[in-house]
Amino acid sequence: MKNFIILLVSLTLLTEIGYAQCTPLGDKTTYGTGNTWIGYVYQGSNFNTYKGYVNEGSSASPNFDESFGGDQVNYNTNGCTTYTDTFSVRYKLTQNFVDGDYVFTLGADDGFRLSLDGGSTWAVNQWVLESYTTTTYTVHLNGTYNMVYEYYENFGGNRVSFNVVKSCTGSGNPATYGTGNKWIGYIYSGMNFASYKGFVSEGSSLSPNFDESFGGDNVSYGTSDCPITTNNFSVRYRLQQSFTNGVYKIIVGADDGYRLSLDGGTTWVINKWNDQSYNTTTYSATLNGTYNMVLEYYENGGANRVSFNISGGSILPLELAQFNGEALPSQTNLLEWKTMMEMKVDYFNVQRSDDGMHFQNIGEVKSKMTDTTSVYELEYSYTDGSALPGISYYRLQIVDKNGNINYSNVIRLSNNQIHGLKIFPTVIHNTNYFVETEKPIRNAKLELFDMTGKKISETSWETLNGRQSVNPSNNNSLSTGTYVARLSSGGETVLNQILIIQAH
Repeated sequence: MKNFIILLVSLTLLTEIGYAQCTPLGDKTTYGTGNTWIGYVYQGSNFNTYKGYVNEGSSASPNFDESFGGDQVNYNTNGCTTYTDTFSVRYKLTQNFVDGDYVFTLGADDGFRLSLDGGSTWAVNQWVLESYTTTTYTVHLNGTYNMVYEYYENFGGNRVSFNVVKSCTGSGNPATYGTGNKWIGYIYSGMNFASYKGFVSEGSSLSPNFDESFGGDNVSYGTSDCPITTNNFSVRYRLQQSFTNGVYKIIVGADDGYRLSLDGGTTWVINKWNDQSYNTTTYSATLNGTYNMVLEYYENGGANRVSFNISGGSILPLELAQFNGEALPSQTNLLEWKTMMEMKVDYFNVQRSDDGMHFQNIGEVKSKMTDTTSVYELEYSYTDGSALPGISYYRLQIVDKNGNINYSNVIRLSNNQIHGLKIFPTVIHNTNYFVETEKPIRNAKLELFDMTGKKISETSWETLNGRQSVNPSNNNSLSTGTYVARLSSGGETVLNQILIIQAH
């Protein structure tokens, strides 16, 4: 028994001497290179006691997936052994990235965070207790970056992983112009042509005109190579076009920014490079010869759309001095326009739209100009006696005696006299309320505000029709009080209703 005790004491002393002689290697600051991380390992979840370093990744790739040999085991470093419970690692790697978009997929159990600037800021920060979880981060990189990837394990399972791949890049030469009425549109992620993703075509052999909404808001839109998400992107359309001598009218519209050049991008004849809802700009000029047209567009978020329309080619049959309208009671809209130095006009088609994109003829007005007319300025009017509820868009299609067609600018009228529209009940006991309309309302939005003006909830419909049930608080409890419900169509208010909410 005595010998056994002596042996046990000796082993204990030897173990303690061995641990005391453990010297962790590495300086804790040097970055790995050549795709190989240096991971500085610490006992304690907040980089408490330095134990030594390890390497991750390989000459072929910096990607790795590490489980440290198991839960609650000894993990060897270049220095000392670490127990895989309540420990942390700071991985460092200096890495060069060629110009492009990169997708980082990071995961850990427990906390993890990634910096691309030596730890000054964290591009990904999930420094929390959690089971193994991954997150994806996409960023445009170009140059050399000091990456720091930190990890900690509190208790139980442990694992940390890192993966980075270069995102898809478009093919083709973004400087090439389309021909034969067909634009080439070069698509980029980012609002300032940051990362090229591929090309598309607009227009046809018959006409360069187009109207593009990219399949919807915040959806995937395909290109020749890489799809993009229709949120925060940009397009540079190019078309080399020849024009016979004549006067042409160009109408460009977009949501958000747009600009048009006829000289390859040196100058911009239309320039509305700012966030905005969809609107159009008209430019008229005498063209003769071949032009390198560039139409640039960007989308910052929400709705997206860009359109191009060119007409003319002969001397324009008139100068349209004005075109405006007025919303009248009983679902009636009055349109008025004036012409100056009118020549060869046959008639005006009055066209109407409920979305500003798709127009239909609703009436025809013959020209007042005759061979004996010598009036410099002519006035016209048209009454739309069955105007759409809410928002209506109007334009004039101007047809001359040779069949040539031109278009006026588009005007927008709001007719708020919507019959059969109501919001009820006016007293709500923590239940839903209703909005009801006899006629469909496009682009409808119902908002609820408290009496300080704070928005409580918002509900939208592409087309509001019949009776719809609305939750007043998006399933959050509201205090007893007075609120205002506001219904709008295309951004124009059509009804305000006071509501009293009585909480249980």
